[in-house]
Amino acid sequence: MNANSALGRRIATLALLWLAGVYMRAPILMMSALGARVREALGFGDTGLGALTTTPILMLGLGALPAAWLIGRFGARNTLVAAIALTAAASAARALAPDLVPLLVATAAMGLGIAAMQPALPALVGRWCPGSVALASAVYMNGMMVGEFTGAGLTLPLLLPAAGGDWRLALALFSLPVLIIAPALLWPTLHGTRTDMDRLRRRLPDWRDARMWLYGTALGATAATFFGINAYMSPLLARKGLAPELDLVLFVFNIAQLGGSLLMVFVARAVLRVPRLLFITLALHVAALTGFMTLDGLVPLLTVAFVLSLVAALQLIALTMLPPLLRGPDAAGAMAAGMFAIGYVLAFVIPLIAGAASDLFGRIDAALWVFLGCNLVFLPLAWRTPTRS
Repeated sequence: MNANSALGRRIATLALLWLAGVYMRAPILMMSALGARVREALGFGDTGLGALTTTPILMLGLGALPAAWLIGRFGARNTLVAAIALTAAASAARALAPDLVPLLVATAAMGLGIAAMQPALPALVGRWCPGSVALASAVYMNGMMVGEFTGAGLTLPLLLPAAGGDWRLALALFSLPVLIIAPALLWPTLHGTRTDMDRLRRRLPDWRDARMWLYGTALGATAATFFGINAYMSPLLARKGLAPELDLVLFVFNIAQLGGSLLMVFVARAVLRVPRLLFITLALHVAALTGFMTLDGLVPLLTVAFVLSLVAALQLIALTMLPPLLRGPDAAGAMAAGMFAIGYVLAFVIPLIAGAASDLFGRIDAALWVFLGCNLVFLPLAWRTPTRS
């Protein structure tokens, strides 16, 4: 194989990983943009609206362990192809829902598809890109962050007008590219290196693996803070007298994730070599969260919001890179599945506890204290947690 052919193959493989990453978040956050229209059309309340965005997050945790079994039984490639097809089909099925219950069922099925995609990708990068695991991981994580931005930020200005203002058609249209992406994901297995065409041995997470628990807990604390602040941003800004700036703050808070993922594409290896990486990122996370709690004024708040989200992205991407770097391809999916199971269950539960604390004390600040406490509890553990073999 000549150099040009090898380079083209590498670029095509990275492009497929990136596209798969997009579908890990965009279908979830599309509902954040379309939620008001869906609620008006189907006639349900705020509780149902909240369930449409929190249900997939819960499924990310609950579906991680079945995903590990599927990867061990059928292989990471086959699991990924089936999972992305399920994600697209269930997302499109939301467009056919006549009321809230079938809408939630389709949303849960979509979340299970995404839950299977998450550990399949770390298992694949070690096989498809054995010499550039960090780069491949950063690329698909960048796709995920682009998916977040696309789903939340581009659905209303671009996709909905293309669908003639019909939210049902918008959901259906977004699923169409999977008809090309899913078959294309079979392509890397047909060229050169052996991948998971052979049946992998059945493998589930090793619950005695201390690193998996530590990385999963760190992922949970970070994701819970990010999703939680997104959820409670409106009352938090209202308390600071900045309610009219909600759109701007949310834009800055979420665009920082995309910036962090782009940065990691270029400096992933250097970042992973930083000593005490988890401690440093978590300490910066705590400092930015403290600033978000205490500072007033739009410019200071935008600054700490950007730093908080940027550091969260760096830590999330670094944690996601670790399974294929620390374990062989067959075991990476199992480790990643365990991490995601721990992390996303925490990402679902902690914001609920934060909301309950806010209701109990009658102050939205109480929610931030919950997020701060979760990060502080992990801080001493992060000092002793290695990110290299």
